[in-house]
Amino acid sequence: MADKAHLALAGVSPDRRRLLLVDDNGVEFTLDITSDLRAAVRGETTRLGQLEIQMSSSIRPREIQTRIRAGESAEAVAQAAGTTVDAIMSYVAPVLAEREHVAARAQKASLRRAPGESAPAHTQTRALGDAVAAHLRGIGADPATAVTWDAYRRETGRWVLSGTFGIGERSGTARFTFDAPGNYALADNDDARWLVGDLRSETPTMTRDDLQQVRQRRLAAVPADELPLGDDALDLVSGEAAEALVDIPEPRYDEPIRATADQALVADSAQAEAEAEQARHRRPVQKKRGRASVPSWDEIMFGGGDQ
Repeated sequence: MADKAHLALAGVSPDRRRLLLVDDNGVEFTLDITSDLRAAVRGETTRLGQLEIQMSSSIRPREIQTRIRAGESAEAVAQAAGTTVDAIMSYVAPVLAEREHVAARAQKASLRRAPGESAPAHTQTRALGDAVAAHLRGIGADPATAVTWDAYRRETGRWVLSGTFGIGERSGTARFTFDAPGNYALADNDDARWLVGDLRSETPTMTRDDLQQVRQRRLAAVPADELPLGDDALDLVSGEAAEALVDIPEPRYDEPIRATADQALVADSAQAEAEAEQARHRRPVQKKRGRASVPSWDEIMFGGGDQ
């Protein structure tokens, strides 16, 4: 490898646009006087850094900042540019600070809902960050450490607030659209709605087998000595007398039952007590013709029947 030549300033061109240089052997060279050269002579490090980027990177500084503002990491942009993170950090750092500032501002914005999206009856106007904190405290999580916040800007110019979390069995990335001029935010996905406490899980639809199990639990709640015998028992099991015991409409099988688990338990208990009480005082069910009569418990114990 040849040694580097040493150049000395010999003068300036007549038009003052080039420097005249000469090496140790007397060979003359010229160097254009550009804004970058003037910045280098004055020691302006920012311009020197930009010059370095332009020489070592395939991506211009403006594009680097655009990609970082859109949510890309410094490592990903540096790899795409074919350079190092340190080489682009002077352009990345201000944009990362901007994203952090927008994320903090978005958490203080008013939480709104998209047109047509219903809100819970208890919900009032609130800040996004307050809604998240209230929900997390309600499930025993620390709002200060449970969510990692960030922000990035879409091509449309609208900012997006993202919150990555892992709480109990649920994890995900919540996304909120942040309108900076209007200072409000909208939930973009189910993780966002869950994070502010607006997402309620649906109770599975009760099937015919589920209803049969409920009937069996009700029947088990009636004391054994008060269960009907003979035709009455056959009618009760077959369902012919069940309608007369409790005057409570049964749900349609084609409609989901929306009651919560606690409400279902309370309803089952209340119905069981009502059925047991009515079983004690109910009137005998009319015997059907052609069916053999089975003696009642009193007739077996004390005798009786036709005299």
